[in-house]
Amino acid sequence: MSSKVKPYKDSDLNKKQQVAQMFDNISKEYDGLNRVISFGIDVKWRKKVVDIVSATNPETILDIATGTGDLAINLSKSAANSIVGLDISEGMLEVGREKIEKQNLQDTIQMIIGDSENLPFEDNSFDAITVAFGIRNFENLEKGLSEILRVLKPNGIFVILETSNPTKTPFKQGYNFYTKYILPNIGKLFSKDKSAYKYLGDSASVFPFGEALNNILRQIGFIDVEDMPQTFGVASIYKASKALNA
Repeated sequence: MSSKVKPYKDSDLNKKQQVAQMFDNISKEYDGLNRVISFGIDVKWRKKVVDIVSATNPETILDIATGTGDLAINLSKSAANSIVGLDISEGMLEVGREKIEKQNLQDTIQMIIGDSENLPFEDNSFDAITVAFGIRNFENLEKGLSEILRVLKPNGIFVILETSNPTKTPFKQGYNFYTKYILPNIGKLFSKDKSAYKYLGDSASVFPFGEALNNILRQIGFIDVEDMPQTFGVASIYKASKALNA
């Protein structure tokens, strides 16, 4: 079980509602600040996800927590020509749709608002499913993963890109300092939502990673689970599959 860190301590909204509100608030600035916060390395991580997914030659892809559509757009150039990007924030989707229109990808990528814990798709609908920097925002991680397993086709691939915590010195200490002090201050300086970037750091610090997340995936029913730490362990890529008889 993942700890329920929420963006706004004084809000009566549940985590799901708060996350939607937070991303609506920061949607216009998200892409630019994301490049700054990650020093641009997130582009390299997404490319690795695309390579993993493309190797399976999927015809249909679901990108959950698609945000402004970066991963969906990258997937459209190397993988399937039928991609659904789903997100809980209409603000983020609006930014994504603008990017998709500029690249004339409307016939390839469909951006829809939706809840990762109640996916509006039939069983066994997608050859591949991806989630980049969104799985720690699920209100109920296990329910969300169960829904993903349900709509993934047997023998399909599921790939997660998510922050993780370095375990080796000095990277562990450096990462902790960055997420505790630097990241919130970047948010205060450049974002109209002062709580958002503190939440992003806090949620990353308590979210299960590595073998802990591998075990949750296995408990849900995924097979062939594997994690691949990236850049000294500040992020990890996870891949898993669904049994043929599932």
